[in-house]
Amino acid sequence: MDTALAGVREDYEFTNSWFDVARGVWSALIPQIKPRRILEIGSYEGASACFLIDLLGQTQPLDLHCIDTWDGGIEHKNWQIDMPAVENRFRRNIQKAVGRAAHPVAVRTLKGSSHLELAKLIAEANSYDFIYIDGSHQAADVLTDAVMAFRLLQTGGVMAFDDYLWAEALPTGVDPLRCPKPAIDAFTNIFCRKLRILSAPLYQLYVQKIAD
Repeated sequence: MDTALAGVREDYEFTNSWFDVARGVWSALIPQIKPRRILEIGSYEGASACFLIDLLGQTQPLDLHCIDTWDGGIEHKNWQIDMPAVENRFRRNIQKAVGRAAHPVAVRTLKGSSHLELAKLIAEANSYDFIYIDGSHQAADVLTDAVMAFRLLQTGGVMAFDDYLWAEALPTGVDPLRCPKPAIDAFTNIFCRKLRILSAPLYQLYVQKIAD
């Protein structure tokens, strides 16, 4: 399969194109790092997870853990999105992707708040080659996810942050506590001796762990 088209399937039930901003970067980056154990925080309808299964499941086994509450964030409630329907689409999409992978793909769905699920994964001594943070957009939540997830990232592994430049449209303007960038900046500054920032289009931010 053409890697540029990996994850683009007409029979998937995606209702938005949010993941398209990352597709080109991932098509080049993921085959370079060839992750076998992946964690994503924020799965929604499964666009990123299905992309990874389509791209990697044809050439290698894959262990993928997906954390989401499927309750939605503040913005989803404002948009009146039917989150139970979103969760159902995620499960159907994942089933389709796993069913056509050439190699074994194990998907573990962790339904719950990310800080609680991450604590469990840390206690279980899990580790991952690639971690994707695309959960809550609230700065405090993003910072918590980043710090906890970094403990689970293998040295040499890559962590990607979605929505680096995203900001909620509010009548009073941008609230820095309700967007990811201040949290991501705080994390990369504090952990600067343990990571390096990878070159990529800035809507997302990618770091590689270089030390524990």
